[in-house]
Amino acid sequence: MATLADLKLSLRIDGNEDDTLLKGYLLTAENYIKNAVAEDASTSFWQKEDVSNLLDTASLALASTYYSNRSAITSTSINPIDLTLNAIIGSLRGKYVYYQEEGVTDG
Repeated sequence: MATLADLKLSLRIDGNEDDTLLKGYLLTAENYIKNAVAEDASTSFWQKEDVSNLLDTASLALASTYYSNRSAITSTSINPIDLTLNAIIGSLRGKYVYYQEEGVTDG
C-alpha cells in the first residue's frame, strides 16, 4: 500500500498539518480502485508485485487529485477521472482476469 510519506513526497508537502486529510484521501483512493477492479479480489491478488506497484501508483495519483481539487468550485475545468488512472484500472482488471483464468489467485 502507498504510504502517507509517499503521497507527501509526490505532492511536495513538508508539514504535517494535512496528514489526517491525506490519509483519508489515500484510503479512499485505494478503496475506489479496488472496487473498480474487482470487489471480490483476494488479498493475495493485491499483494502480487506487478499488481501492488500499479495499485500504489494509481492510489497516489487519485489521492493527489483529491487533494489538489478539494474545492467543488474552481476556475478551471476538472475531468472527473484522470485518463492515466483509467488506464491503470484497465490494466489491473486485465491482470485480475488473467490470474483468475490461470487459477493463480482465489479471487
